Amino acid sequence: MSNLNAWTGARRRIHMQEVGPRDGLQNEAAYVATVDKIALIDALSDAGFAKIEATAFVSPQAIPALRDAEIVLREIQRKPGIVYTCLVPNVRGAERAIDAKADELNLVMSCSETHNIANLRMTRQQSFDALSEVMALARQAKVPVNVSLSCVFGCPMEGDIDPQVVFDWAARFADAGACGITLCDTTGMAYPTQVSALVRDFRGRFGSLETTLHFHNTRGMGLANVLASIEAGADRFDASLGGLGGCPYAPGASGNVCTEEIVHALELMDFDTGCDLEALIEAAERLPALVGHDIPSQIVKAGRRLDLHQPPKDFAIWRDRALAR
Repeated sequence: MSNLNAWTGARRRIHMQEVGPRDGLQNEAAYVATVDKIALIDALSDAGFAKIEATAFVSPQAIPALRDAEIVLREIQRKPGIVYTCLVPNVRGAERAIDAKADELNLVMSCSETHNIANLRMTRQQSFDALSEVMALARQAKVPVNVSLSCVFGCPMEGDIDPQVVFDWAARFADAGACGITLCDTTGMAYPTQVSALVRDFRGRFGSLETTLHFHNTRGMGLANVLASIEAGADRFDASLGGLGGCPYAPGASGNVCTEEIVHALELMDFDTGCDLEALIEAAERLPALVGHDIPSQIVKAGRRLDLHQPPKDFAIWRDRALAR
């Protein structure tokens, strides 16, 4: 790990995981039609992701934006090599996801007791007990489980979270059979030196687990936190097309780190993301029409670094005058 350098990619492989179809769309007031969700995921499948979080099997009353989960998961065109994962909150959701042929179940619990109660209406122990039942069902069905730990880098109601709390819950889920752990910066409180230390320590303790970092760009440190994670040895990241997403416990917060912005930066730094940036930008350009508003993506607004522009219309005159001096 000591030889890793975030500033010299040397074609090191970084696995990008797209969460926009779930984490992004679930926050939108406008309902995106099922056919459009399917078309969006199919476009993302063509863009080269390692994993796509396609939907969530939750109560339609709780998240009406994703009430079409079964249809979406059954009708997308799956590409070999891509893991199509789905968030499930309980055994009923897991049964629905398994029946719809999810490749992986993603479970969520907060490292903050206050946030867990506010978000899930349960204590952490109650969540762990309920999710343990989901994991038992998944084992029986031979479906892998990833656990996303929220508020790893801070809670908007409690403040800093002791890293040992994160490690303890990760260990409990690993012992229960989780194949992967996602460390989530739920409300964008992470900062690079904190991220570097925690990721380095986490990987030293849980090297056998597939470890994912999930950052939000709430305070403008998303890309910096990705780079700090890479230098600490991480190689797997969630991101959301267009930068969609958010959290009700971070008022005014922007969404997840933006997929095309992260891919653009990492490719310039000579990392191999496996993603087709042009295809990503084309997919992101569809989003404003689908969600009914502008999106945070700076790449959609400004273009790639070498998307060049024509000189001003009077440039030839100015040039001739300059050369005549």
